Amino acid sequence: MRSLYTLLMGVFLASCAQTPPPSPVVKLKDGELTLAADYKSWPVFLANVQRPDAKQIRDIYINNIGAKAVAGGKFANGTVSVMELYKAKENADGTLSKGADGKLEKGALLKVFVMGKGDGWGESAPAGQKNGDWVYSAYFADGKPSPDPIAACRGCHLPLGDAKDFVHRYDEYFQTRKS
Repeated sequence: MRSLYTLLMGVFLASCAQTPPPSPVVKLKDGELTLAADYKSWPVFLANVQRPDAKQIRDIYINNIGAKAVAGGKFANGTVSVMELYKAKENADGTLSKGADGKLEKGALLKVFVMGKGDGWGESAPAGQKNGDWVYSAYFADGKPSPDPIAACRGCHLPLGDAKDFVHRYDEYFQTRKS
């Protein structure tokens, strides 16, 4: 009986010694976030965001990880947000077309931007442009990667700072969720 015990312990210890170490955490850089094919099934962060200054309308989605965030806190690692930019329709005279509700009307989809957060992500950001652990990617309307300068994304989100976790419309999002 003792030899069977010794044999089993030897097998157990040998299997423990052969267990591979955990794989290293992948640290994404700007431009490396993929565009999830199913993002339109995600919770809506905000819809029909009016940007007459840019002649755009924006729809923003957030994955289930990000949707669990609470007001006053930060978004968890694994959060991904997708923002669609639509051209606002224009009238023949060049003014922006508005619907019966007074809001801009959507035209063609222009671009899609992805913002994601992970442990150590964005470490390769240029000096003074790090937005916490967020990274960014840009896509054309057809889903192909766009060479948009990501520094513009970083520069736009940077002033929001850590208090808003570098997320635009942070307060508006949590106010909308309350109602």
